[in-house]
Amino acid sequence: MSILTKLISWTNQFGLVTKIAVGIVLGAALASVFPEAAKSVSFLGSLFVSALKAVAPILVFMLVMSSIANQRVNQSSNMRPIIILYLIGTLAAAITAVTLSFIFPIQLNLNTAGAIANPPEGIGQVLNSLVFKIVQNPIEALLNGNYIGILAWAIGLGILLRSAADSTKKSLQDIAEAVTGLVRFVIQLAPIGIFGLVAATVAETGLEALLSYSRLLIVLLSAMLIIALLINPLLVYLKTGQNPYPLVLKCLRESGVTAFFTRSSAANIPVNMQLCKDLELDEDTYSVSIPLGATINMAGAAVTITVMTLATVNTLGYQVDFSTALLLCVVAALSAGGSSGVAGGSLLLIPLACGLFNIPNDIAMQVVAIGFIVGVVQDSAETALNSSTDVIFTAAACYAAEQKNSE
Repeated sequence: MSILTKLISWTNQFGLVTKIAVGIVLGAALASVFPEAAKSVSFLGSLFVSALKAVAPILVFMLVMSSIANQRVNQSSNMRPIIILYLIGTLAAAITAVTLSFIFPIQLNLNTAGAIANPPEGIGQVLNSLVFKIVQNPIEALLNGNYIGILAWAIGLGILLRSAADSTKKSLQDIAEAVTGLVRFVIQLAPIGIFGLVAATVAETGLEALLSYSRLLIVLLSAMLIIALLINPLLVYLKTGQNPYPLVLKCLRESGVTAFFTRSSAANIPVNMQLCKDLELDEDTYSVSIPLGATINMAGAAVTITVMTLATVNTLGYQVDFSTALLLCVVAALSAGGSSGVAGGSLLLIPLACGLFNIPNDIAMQVVAIGFIVGVVQDSAETALNSSTDVIFTAAACYAAEQKNSE
């Protein structure tokens, strides 16, 4: 066995978060000791960002189209209120993120050289731009990174393909899984890319650039805590009329903690199923709502998409009015449901939200890379919020149904 093979085998023992953290430390150390050498490895960061730009459009297109085409009609009477809670919770998360972003505006360290500023002049121009992006040729949308157009075509084709043959749906699912596999491969390269990005950034601007990301991380985590400890309990109380905190805290403790370390809502499905069983919920309901929630109930993703997008807008000096911010909330809530099942999947949807503000794809992908830097903590917290909320809303709907039946 060669030395390189042994080295790769050894590094595979560590998780992605650990590798990214090591990449951040090594990049900062190299820039502090040998700044010129650090600048020479900046191509690693550029290569990583370019790889993200290449895979993100096709990922969004295939994932959303396949997900809609393969949806099954559910006959469970409890599913409708659960889905409504999922949608309201995700929208409330986006609104919370917008509010905090306005109160605590954040600016990022971005390379905007050569970028042409084209800020929208209000909701009218945003809607006008939105309509024309929706009707763009799908091939052009994929080539130009027009995520609004990509999403529109994916939704339209997905709805029409719901009546297609099962073999066609299976083929779409296989292609979506193959694209997701490519994304996983690119994300596995994140430690090397982050190393190059951090080294170049610290060499040019000093450690202050890294410290500035702490403010971004604080806003992200604060929004998620507000959702977990205030918004979710309020929705449960409105649904059941009972003290929500015993249920909320139990779900955070038994589902959220596990999801924090697995960093995957899909991987946490067995944990949530067992928790639902322990809570004595209706099996016909939670056997559907938990896997569905792992796909569409993405409050944490909505927070990430919204905060990162508005940070980009602030950095570019764009002005955002209330109506445009409200539209961003809707777009973030809807696109959050398209997050892929891989760690950091929500970050790849940031360019979609940035498209509302005519932000160039090159800049949007730099923001995605910054997301991987703070994602050492952010992605774990996001997954913990998403996964624990699946059980919370399922339980709330089941308890409300029991109360109604006992009357």
